Amino acid sequence: MAELLNFYQTTGIAQMELGFLVMILIGAFFIYLGIAKNYEPLLLVPIGFGIILGNMPGTMGVYTQGSVMSFLYWGVKAGIYPPLIFLGIGAMTDFSTLIANPKLILLGAAAQFGIFATFIGSIYLGFNVAEAGAIGIIGGADGPTSIFLSSQLAPHLVGPIAIAAYSYMALVPVIQPPIIKLLTSRKERLIKMKTPRMVSKREKILFPIIGALVTIIIAPGASALLGMLFFGNLIKESGVTERLAETARKPLIDIVTILLGITVGASTQADVFLSIGSLKIFGLGAFSFCIATATGVLFAKLMNLFLKEKINPMIGASGVSAVPDSARVVHHVGQEYDKTNFLLMHAMAPNVAGVIGSAVAAGVLLGILG
Repeated sequence: MAELLNFYQTTGIAQMELGFLVMILIGAFFIYLGIAKNYEPLLLVPIGFGIILGNMPGTMGVYTQGSVMSFLYWGVKAGIYPPLIFLGIGAMTDFSTLIANPKLILLGAAAQFGIFATFIGSIYLGFNVAEAGAIGIIGGADGPTSIFLSSQLAPHLVGPIAIAAYSYMALVPVIQPPIIKLLTSRKERLIKMKTPRMVSKREKILFPIIGALVTIIIAPGASALLGMLFFGNLIKESGVTERLAETARKPLIDIVTILLGITVGASTQADVFLSIGSLKIFGLGAFSFCIATATGVLFAKLMNLFLKEKINPMIGASGVSAVPDSARVVHHVGQEYDKTNFLLMHAMAPNVAGVIGSAVAAGVLLGILG
């Protein structure tokens, strides 16, 4: 009996606490959303399973010095994984619609207002300036950027910030349509936009080079993100480095996504994650995402006051950098009112601009607060 009792004491059952159980259920819920609801499964399934792993009592997690998980988590703490993901995103992204209609980059910039609104709100709720900067970036709806900035400004908040950012990215189809419909009239939703002009190969090659030079000069703190994003796009568009582009947009980004999802999920241990601060972060994340969506739509309506050829203001909602889900949401809402109105290619312009905009905003915050 003594031996059995000793064995029992070494098991996770004996060390199980209510907090661990709550987090395991949250992890299972994330997996359910990814599989049953198809909400960002490539993100939510690894994160959900990581949450379960990180909250199994008695295991050696990311906070245990010298453990395997702590070594894998080092890529998050050191800010290595996010730039590699940006490399893959760049190799997958077609900037043609943005090049063809460059004024739409303003919508990507307008949507970043949610970041700075949340920054102010975070300070009001008691977070220090560095923590507020890290939390504010959730408004860009960009998981890798959120992880990158929080790892530099507030490493102790990486878990809650990453989970909040990816959660709201996954819930784009739920959150954005009501806001879009609230802020636009039926007449505005029916606006059709002309097919963008054809973009030359030379323009596609020059864009990442010029884009890198301009954005990194403005926000040198985000050079790792912006540099890898534009480099990934250059190897895609050059036409002579297809093997590199194929590796970046498939095997590399898949491997890094797995490692990032598992380790970020595992970092949400109950004793670290279950706190009033985490609840505040989730509330601020929802607020920032709604503000970003609303300001994108409202700025598009403002632009229409000065444009002869009107733009459909719904595409302003895709100024957040949840690529390509936000653009798809705008397209689907447009299809509800007119099956012949194809907004996807137009919405992709502010959508990819939002990726650039959130990275620039992160660089500005890092330069000021870092």
